[in-house]
Order: sequence, then structure tokens, then C-alpha cells
Amino acid sequence: LLSRESPSGALKAVLRKIPSKEKEKQFLEVWDQNHKVKSIDLTVLDKHGSVYDDDQFGCLAWSHSETHLLYVAEKKRPKAESFFQSKAPELSTSDEDTGHPKKEDAPLKVGSPLPEPVEASGSGYVADGVVPQGEQFMYHEDWGETLTTRSVPVLCVLDIESSNISVLEGVPEHLSPGQAFWSPGDTGVVFVGWWHKPFRLGLRHCTNRRSALFYVDLTGGRCELLSEDTRAVWSPRLSPDRCRIVYLENEALGPHQQCSRLRMYDWYTKHTSTVLEVVPRQTWGSFPGIYCSALPGLCWATDSRRLVLDTAQRSQQVRAAVVGQACGSDPLSSSDAPQGNWSVLTIDRDLLVVRFSTPSCPPTLKVAILPSAGQEAQVRWVCLQDVPPVPGISWSIRTLHPPPEQEHPQYGDVASLPGNVGTQDVCDVQVWPWHVVLTPGCPMLPWVPQGGKVEPPALAGVPPISRWQFCVERVLQEEPLDASRVALVGGSHGGFLACHLLGQFPNTYHACVVRNPVVNIASMVATTDIPDWCLTETGLSYAPDALPDPAQWTDMLLKSPMRYVDQVCAPVLLMLGQDDRRVPPKQGLEYYHALKARGIPTRLLWYPGNNHALAGVEAEADGFMNMVLWLFKHLQC
Repeated sequence: LLSRESPSGALKAVLRKIPSKEKEKQFLEVWDQNHKVKSIDLTVLDKHGSVYDDDQFGCLAWSHSETHLLYVAEKKRPKAESFFQSKAPELSTSDEDTGHPKKEDAPLKVGSPLPEPVEASGSGYVADGVVPQGEQFMYHEDWGETLTTRSVPVLCVLDIESSNISVLEGVPEHLSPGQAFWSPGDTGVVFVGWWHKPFRLGLRHCTNRRSALFYVDLTGGRCELLSEDTRAVWSPRLSPDRCRIVYLENEALGPHQQCSRLRMYDWYTKHTSTVLEVVPRQTWGSFPGIYCSALPGLCWATDSRRLVLDTAQRSQQVRAAVVGQACGSDPLSSSDAPQGNWSVLTIDRDLLVVRFSTPSCPPTLKVAILPSAGQEAQVRWVCLQDVPPVPGISWSIRTLHPPPEQEHPQYGDVASLPGNVGTQDVCDVQVWPWHVVLTPGCPMLPWVPQGGKVEPPALAGVPPISRWQFCVERVLQEEPLDASRVALVGGSHGGFLACHLLGQFPNTYHACVVRNPVVNIASMVATTDIPDWCLTETGLSYAPDALPDPAQWTDMLLKSPMRYVDQVCAPVLLMLGQDDRRVPPKQGLEYYHALKARGIPTRLLWYPGNNHALAGVEAEADGFMNMVLWLFKHLQC
């Protein structure tokens, strides 16, 4: 599940999952070169629940002395009993007979349904040694999409020599800790703490949740705030000289995936500075600001003065080297570097590893030695694998300026389009508003808003939808394409935009495929794990204790694709994940029923055990095969 080398490289920690008939087991192993020196059965020790292996909370961090391991796990939850529990304890083999050390837990006591004290957030956790009655069916909040087994995380430390595990104390009860690492000198632990009161919201891909950077001292248990506590903080990274911590910061709530600022905390002066500020409006050719879900796990250069990250810049992902307080738009590019998508994977002792791809080139690995400060543009890349390009694809990036009536004074006036403009064997045009999947011979038009926020308020309004249509019509005018074979494909928010285009411009599009689309914001707001998105998308403000008034419900409906369902005439293929918490499948079902009632050719694919991403191997393979066949059938390719 997880693995991590020690700072010296001599040891390696591995978290392993072992299937079992009774209960899945987790083992924490320590390896020395090619042999295992420690194997600890975490399930038997029963100090906590399952260890987190996700990249949202999870970590597996070596202390600088290489004597301890830090990780995050679910807090131990006592097994609840019925009010009418009558089964007598069964005789079993003693712990001594099985070779397990005798537990020193407090004696088991049967308590009242709600013993004091009880956490106000409704986690249901009670004092050690107490078996609560009447809590078998207690609802436990979780952190939403892909994090449904995450409720109350705790920080845990393994003493490698003694094999003892301890759950750290001192973390305030209103915080959920994660993304932790050892402080300089191993005196304590630095972590990100997310507020979970009054209740938890979906956290995956939501970099706008209130959170802050904290330090908990191991000797006294004191917890110290290291950053502002009114914003959203994530992805802290300690410099190689252990003097500075950089992290990303956003405003709490508001648009998801908004432009971030890069902050730096000096461990010894206790001073926090801003390395890169939010870019409110990008100017052409300048650094676009930081749009990324996380910094690479290793992102610092050995000089502890520069770090490497990648960020979205219009229609491509670019890499950037941050040097002190200044950053170029792409200082790691040499004059002969190819244009495409560069994603930073890691940098280790100034050996930089990136993933490179283009619409005609599958992802490949490239490596380079990071040049000295000021010489970044002279970097020389070495490709580790020779991957031939996909034949039959030509592409370029098109920059279109919308007409004045579509300009937005705050969010920019440029739509930058990666166009797959082939003049041979073009069968149709496909518009992919969101999760872009490359298809040979089909121009793709993902619109990228140019401003400090990826999702400007009231994105469902006229300007963005009109811009999409403007882009499609311009390409159809300028390229030798068949206007009778134009299709829409989109997922999630892209499905939202696709369904808008399908209903608002029915004469343009002749087939549509959508995956877990948003079709009715008004009905989604009460069922999704991100209700704040529904209001922000409509241009409204969100508060946990506020309910939309009738006018706001109406506004959400009027800005939803369902408003235009009467105008849809193209056949629609819907793909829905049964376990989707982000865009619940009721959204797609609502659209399906509306289309069927109007006689529109419609097909629905329902994928059990799949969430929002539809990333299960079987679901993904089936989905793309059905997508291709649907387009071939209705575009008469």
C-alpha cells in the first residue's frame, strides 16, 4: 500500500495488506537492503483502525534519526453492542497460549448509550474500554468521494527498536490531521489539520477546505499553529537543510481548484513569507499562477533555495522552477524542448524526473540534472524510452479571441484551444469540455478560463457557454470538417457543460456521451458531498447553517442543463457510477428519464462498485468501448 526509503537510503518501510477470511490484515515492515528485519502485525496490536494509504491524509515518514516511523490511521472505534446483547463470552485460547503479549488495556465495561464526554461532531468515539450500547447503527461522518472510510484520522508513531506503537496526543479534537512529517531535530510532528465542525464536506479535489499547518511537540503534547487559521492549506514540504517549509494556500470555500499562493515558513525565525502570490488575471506570456492539486513529494533542489512544480497554463501543463521570490513561466525549457504536457514526478539530489506527453505522443519518462541557479533554461533532457508517436494525428494550439459581447472583465477574454487539426481522414469533431481523452482524427476544444479562479461564479451563465459555441463554430469555419458529425463528450463538470451545449445549441451536435454529469444543481445541492460547489457555481455564497431560499433554488434550476432538456434532439449515452458521492447517480437518472419521456434515443450504463471517476478496470474498458460504438453509430463514421 505504501513504501518509503529512509533518509540515508539504507532502510525501507513498507505497509502491506494481507487478505484474510476473517478480517483483512495490515503489516508494517522494515527492510534492510534485500531482507526483512521487522514485520509488525498492526491488526493484532489493535492500537488503531486501518492505516490511511491515500494521498489526501496518508503518509509514511521516517524520522531523521531513522529510529521511528510516522503514519496516519483511523481512530480505534469500539465495537458497539445492542441494548439486548445476551450472548455470553465464549471460551477461547488465551493470549499467552497463542504467543501474543497480554494486552494492558483497561477492563471492558458496558456503558450507557452516550457516555460522557462525547465528541460533538458525532464521531461516536467514547472512552477507552467502554462498549457503548445502542450505537450499532450510529451514523459516522466521512470525507466524501473516495474517502468514505476516512472519518477520524490519528497520528501514529512506531518505535522500530521496541516495536511499540503510540497514538500521538495533543491534536485538537476539532481537527482531522494528515500529510504529516517529522520536524527538524525530531522534536515533534508537523501536520495539516482540517476543521471538521460543524460537519465534514467532501475533501477530494477540494483545495478550499478550511485547514492550517500545525506542530505538535512530542515531549509536552503542546500543539502550535504555524500558519493562518482562516484559509486552506495543504502539501507542506520540508527543505533538505530542514530550515524551511513550503506549502500551498487558498482562500477557504469559494471556487474549487482556484489559483493558489506558495507560502514559506522559516522554522528558526518563525517568519512566514509569500513566495508566489495568486495571479488575479494572467497576462499573455507571463507566469500563469499555480494551479495544481499538490506539490511533488520531493520538490526541493539540493541548495534548499529552489523547488520544482508544474502548473496548468492555458491548454497545457507546464513545469516551473521557483527561485526565491521570483518565478519564470517555464525556466526549465531549453530552446529545442518540445511543446506538450510536462508533469513533474520527483527531484532527488537534483536529478529531475518528469512525464511528457502530447496528443500524438503517449506518456514518456524524461530525466535531467537541474542546472545551477540562473541557468535553468540550459537544462538537457534525456528520454528514457523511445515511444513512437500515434500515426494519423496532427495537432496545434489555437488561440481565439471571443467577440466583445462575450468578454468577461474579471475572468479574461482569451480561449486557448489545443486543436487536433488533421486534414486527412477526419470523420467528425468531438468537443471534450472536461476530462480530455485523446482520439485520433477528432479536434478537441477544451475551454480554459483565464483568471485567478478556474470556476468563476455563475459559470453556467451565458458567456462561457457562448464561448464554447464560438470555438466550435470558428473551427468548423476554418478547417475542412464535416459539420454533420459533431459530437459532445464530457464527464462531471464537463458533462454539465456538454448537456448545456446539447440543449442550447441542438442544431450543432449530433451525438453526446456524458459520464456522471451534473444536470440539475437544485436537486444536487442536498445530496452531494460538496454542496458549497452548487452555490458557488450559481454565483451564490455558501454557509453551513444556511438553506437556499426559493429565489436561489430557482436560480440554480435556471442555470442547469435540465432547463433546456425540451430542446435536446441528439442521442445521448449516459455512464453512471453507483457509488458516486460527488455527483450522485440520481443526477444522470433524472436526465435519462426526462430524455426518455421526450422520445430522445437514450442509453444508460450503470456501474456498480464504481465512484465518480468510473476508474474500475472493467468499467473503464466497457465505458470507452461503448463510447466509441455510440459515436460510430450516430455519426455514421
